[in-house]
Amino acid sequence: MSDTNLENGQSMDAAAPKSNFDERGIDLLLDIPLEVSVEVGRSRILVRDLLQLQEGSLVELDKLAGEPLDLYVNLRLIARGEAVVVNEKFGLRLTDVVSPAERIEKLG
Repeated sequence: MSDTNLENGQSMDAAAPKSNFDERGIDLLLDIPLEVSVEVGRSRILVRDLLQLQEGSLVELDKLAGEPLDLYVNLRLIARGEAVVVNEKFGLRLTDVVSPAERIEKLG
């Protein structure tokens, strides 16, 4: 059998078993915990005003109603989306994922 005559079109060299490290590949990263948060909006208030907050108080945010919410992973903006309710819990339906190029641009 020729080494280029495999069903998937790969040579035998490409189909050869990988090293232990290669087999684990991304599996090494799958159990790393990440902090995921969704930001509805932000506001700056004085300590005096913070101490006066009570049940029923309103805090005005910098976003307008209907604007996309921001999804952060480890404090980095990853995507935007809209709030949804699923089984009586809030969720986020992603509508725009930040491109890798845009994420790299914000690092500098």
